[in-house]
Amino acid sequence: MTLPTYAFFEGKIVPYGQAKVGVMNHTLNYGTGVFGGIRGYWNEEQEQLFVFRPLDHFKRLLNSAKIMCSQVEYDENELRDVALELLRREELREDCYLRPLIYKSDELIGVRLHDLSDDVAMFAVPFTRYVERDEGAHVTFSSWRRIDDNMIPARGKITGAYVNSALIKTDAVRAGFDEALVLTQEGHVSEGSAENIFLLRNNRLITPPVSDNILEGITRRTVMTLAEQELGLEVEERSVDRTEVFLADELFMTGTAAQITAIVRVDHRAIGDGVMGPATAELRRLYSDVVRGRIKQYLHWTTPVYVNEPTPVA
Repeated sequence: MTLPTYAFFEGKIVPYGQAKVGVMNHTLNYGTGVFGGIRGYWNEEQEQLFVFRPLDHFKRLLNSAKIMCSQVEYDENELRDVALELLRREELREDCYLRPLIYKSDELIGVRLHDLSDDVAMFAVPFTRYVERDEGAHVTFSSWRRIDDNMIPARGKITGAYVNSALIKTDAVRAGFDEALVLTQEGHVSEGSAENIFLLRNNRLITPPVSDNILEGITRRTVMTLAEQELGLEVEERSVDRTEVFLADELFMTGTAAQITAIVRVDHRAIGDGVMGPATAELRRLYSDVVRGRIKQYLHWTTPVYVNEPTPVA
């Protein structure tokens, strides 16, 4: 992956090589930071980079920080402005990924969340596919369980919590799968290693509820809106049993990185006809147009990065 040229660090945009923390940094040692993942999409026709739902992402970031007793001096609007300026400095004119991080900046030994300093960092890099076979992924059920709200809150994007995701993803990929589905302690389907899950059964779109230890996904919310308003599907949030997945007509994962990833096989069992279904294909098409600012009614979800300068009058 290409390294960024710049980063936002300690209150200003600096060359990326200057954005460093010491090896005693609290978040590095204990996983006490929170982060976000935001996509930027290049629209070739308009020669414009659109950031998708930045205020929603930064609001979730600040909510995650609240869980971790972290306080920073920025609100979501100020963080959005930092992100836009950083993208301009990077001069990115391709699809990209923005990573904001709120971290404990103290260098000390001791596990706790209180009486520590917090800071904000941010960087952006070019980014395309997260799951290589996103038109037809083959997934497995993980032997690992999803973290529980009374262990490490799954609704927060907490850096240390993603050890759970890393264990899930590595075991799946090493076993020859593209991704994994993970269950709650009660045995219900929660999500993928870092994606929300949807299944289509009898023309009804079903997704696990927020109480089943899922990340409250912004792409998830987007897809629910598009499914209802554009495809006329009824969307149901409820617990999903493991075997119900095998009986789905269509199955897909959603996430900022994964976007809409079609699942065509689970543990060597075909989902539906074993190819991406029509509802999934249409949602992928719609989503691609929405995030690139091509559909007028959803332009409020997108924020342009580059401001066209007025042509000087001769």
